[in-house]
Amino acid sequence: MDNPREDGKTGGDHVSWCPSGEAHRPESVVLGVRSGDDGQVVYLAEPVPAAQVLPGIPEGIAPHRVLRFASHCVAECANRVGDACGLIERIQTLPSAAATGAVPRCHLRPHCKWWTQAGVDACHRCPAIPTLNSPDDQLAVLVADPSTTTEQLQNWIAAAE
Repeated sequence: MDNPREDGKTGGDHVSWCPSGEAHRPESVVLGVRSGDDGQVVYLAEPVPAAQVLPGIPEGIAPHRVLRFASHCVAECANRVGDACGLIERIQTLPSAAATGAVPRCHLRPHCKWWTQAGVDACHRCPAIPTLNSPDDQLAVLVADPSTTTEQLQNWIAAAE
């Protein structure tokens, strides 16, 4: 993947990409496909522009239900906390499954905001992160809510144990 600039051209200034991005942004690409009963992301070997894929998704199916998108990390994002991503901070608060071994292959990594901010831990967690949460999954809803603090998550997790 070339290093796109804010103006959409390649090269020059570094632009961070969000691995939990918006499907309909002009620069959006498909990062992977949700697979299996657990909805884990299987990453594509090469990016595919989202605009090429979205018309093929049947009406009534939310694109994030079946695909994972990446788009530019933007200052106006609700998850932005200064220069940091609050979403990956909240995700890192969750108990992690065994996060050992190699990280998944991912074409986004050299430009990924989560990788830059949290390194290998973010990569181990990334395939399991939903971008479309069931309202019945209270913990996932809390993690996705930009107003939730890591302390609130820790308290919720402790109370659930």
